[in-house]
Amino acid sequence: MASCASGSPRFAAKRVPAVSDPGLAHLDERGAARMVDVGSKAESRRTAVATGRLLLSAATLARVGTGDTPKGDVLAVARVAGIQAAKQTGALIPLCHPLALTSASVDITIEPETPAMRATATVTTIGPTGVEMEALTAVSVALLTLYDMLKGIERGMVIDGIGLVAKEGGSRGPWARDEAASSRP
Repeated sequence: MASCASGSPRFAAKRVPAVSDPGLAHLDERGAARMVDVGSKAESRRTAVATGRLLLSAATLARVGTGDTPKGDVLAVARVAGIQAAKQTGALIPLCHPLALTSASVDITIEPETPAMRATATVTTIGPTGVEMEALTAVSVALLTLYDMLKGIERGMVIDGIGLVAKEGGSRGPWARDEAASSRP
């Protein structure tokens, strides 16, 4: 087994064979990762919406509702964390372009019947590439922040069902997840 510079075979790099599939835009002709050149793409208004849930006990959810949590207003902090994460996506995901966002919002709703908290992020830009990753990153970090702020009360919470809900703009036009065809939350 080959090893990397540190000598550890666990992290050995594998060479990807040459790829000629134009649908795999993040690979060059040798199969190496690269950032896609979007310089020749037309700018358009692009919006993406993503969602996900934090499953938790009814008792913990009740404490969130009454504000009885050790770290303060968990919903406000999670919203801000999600927005901040959307702005930092290009620094977090290696092949994402750093984008100038025109808007980013994170809404958190309480689902007492589940019990859960649902984070929904809506991100918009005017540019040559979409904001799906920014919306997904915003939801992920908002949910991680909720977990972090509530883990002193409950450690068995589960982050669940993170996914893209819809996108608009770009050459492929609008897309929406078909809820009827999906068993995911």
